[in-house]
Order: sequence, then structure tokens, then C-alpha cells
Amino acid sequence: MASKGKVGIIGSGLIGRGWAMLFAASGYEVCLYDILPEQVSGALDNIKMRLQDLQKAGLLRGSLTADEQFGLISGCSDFNAACQGALHVQECVPEDLELKKKIFSQLDAVADDNMVLSSSTSCILPSKIFSGLKHVKQCIVAHPVNPPYYVPLVELIPHPETEQSIMDRTHALMKEIGQSPVSLKKEVDGFALNRIQYAIIAESWRLIQDGVMSPEDVDTVMSAGLGRRYAFMGPLEVMHLNAEGMQSYIERYGETMQRVLSTFGPIPDFSGPALKQVDTAMTSRTPSTPEALTERRRWRDARLTGLARLQSDMDSSD
Repeated sequence: MASKGKVGIIGSGLIGRGWAMLFAASGYEVCLYDILPEQVSGALDNIKMRLQDLQKAGLLRGSLTADEQFGLISGCSDFNAACQGALHVQECVPEDLELKKKIFSQLDAVADDNMVLSSSTSCILPSKIFSGLKHVKQCIVAHPVNPPYYVPLVELIPHPETEQSIMDRTHALMKEIGQSPVSLKKEVDGFALNRIQYAIIAESWRLIQDGVMSPEDVDTVMSAGLGRRYAFMGPLEVMHLNAEGMQSYIERYGETMQRVLSTFGPIPDFSGPALKQVDTAMTSRTPSTPEALTERRRWRDARLTGLARLQSDMDSSD
């Protein structure tokens, strides 16, 4: 089967496996690298099982069969072989700055002038990872949302020296494989998703810490309230539609927002009695055991997939 080109994946954990499945679903040849052969073989076994399960459930992405997609994925423990001839290399190692710098130093040594060098980091600034590399103009962060197969957002963050053509090319590639890329014009700590997510987490924690609400009710505010809206539109469009446009919303609610925001407390330290209360609530629903967490993640992934299908069906009928 002819592929669209080769993609190298460095790291065979959950994110690396997710990227491998996404690229293969769109017809790219994927080489999945990890330092130990047994890690690679275990990852390939897991990918094959997941593709088959998705096909049985009618949830497989792309037009290729599960076997055809798996046939595009190979594994290796030879770093140079994983990268050789690749048009795009996606790093997926743990969130450790020194480890990522080591990986990109190795990539810098084997890259040609046409290869995109991309990191999946969720919070480390590009300038901390890529500065000083010979191929720094080809480096970019493409941060997926976990699990990337089910949640399509990808944040693209440039290094100050990243060429615009690399941003454009990666944006087009992400669209091609079915993701929803957004581009940050410059690097900022936490990128966009985590800055917004951490703001929600901080106020959720304060409501529990201050005795206003239970952890269960805080989660319900999102799952049965805000989350229903935000599944289809962002907070700015919600504002626009909840009045006669954005200007109207600010005229009506601007002072109220400022008043409420002024009551927000300091950044929580996420410890002490509040942590114990939250942990008790979460483990009563899902015990912190590998088996229970895996089962709950399957529950989550099935609903994320169903939501994606609903959104696609509704968009196609608009």
C-alpha cells in the first residue's frame, strides 16, 4: 500500500500511540520508536487491539481498514532509522526538559532541511527546548489533548525563530489527519488550553476549599452546565449569543463580571483538607487502581467518540 510519506514518532506511550493511529488513519507510514524493544512491541500490540476494537464498534477513523492502518505502523529501537526519510517527527517522551533537550539534540543531528521537528509537550516553552539547535527554524510544539484520537484540538506554538512556513505546513498536516489545530502567535507559559483549564481548576478548588460546594457538585456544574455549551462553541461565542451580540453582553454583564472576579481568592496550593476531600470524592466514583481507571477511561473515550460523531453529523446537515 502506497503511503503519503513517513512520520517518525519518538516515544511509545499513550500519546505516541495516539499520534501513530491518527497518522496511519490518514495513510501515512509511521515508525514508532522507543528505547527498549519490548516497549515497542507492547505498544504495537496495544495499537492493533485498539484499531480492531474501534472497527468493530464502527468508530474507526479514516477510510482504511484496521488491518490496513496497522500495516502502515512499524516499530523500532533504532533512533536514526525511525527518523530517516521522515517528513515530520513527533516527540512524545515524558515532560522532562533535559530529556526533551536530549531528544531534540539527537534529532538536530539527523534532520535534513525539510523535516519538521515537533514536540508534544503540554507546558514546556519552545525556547527552553529548541534554542541553540541548528534546525531551530524547523522546530515547533504541536500539543495534543489527551486522548488525541478522541479529542481533536492541537495547539501549535512556535519558537521565536520558527519559520512561518513550518507553522503553516504543520497546521495543514493536522487538518489533513482530522485534528483541529489552533496557532499561538507567540509562546506563553501553559500555552492556551492549560491556562484556561487551570483557571477553571483553581476556582473549582476554591469553591470546595471555602466550603461552598462539594466536589461532586462542582463537577456537575461543568458536565451538566458549562460543558454542554462548550462542547459546541467557545466562551466568547457563548457570550455573543447570550445577549444581542458581544457589545450588548459587556454592557449588561461587564460590571458583574468584574465584581465577581474581584472576589476570587489566591491561587490554591492544592493540598491539605481540600485535597483529601476531592480525592475521597473521586476515588469513591473511580478507585485509583489500574483496572478501575482503565475502565473509566474506556467509558470516557466512548462518549468522546459519540460526541465527535454527533458533531460531525450535525455539521454535515447544517
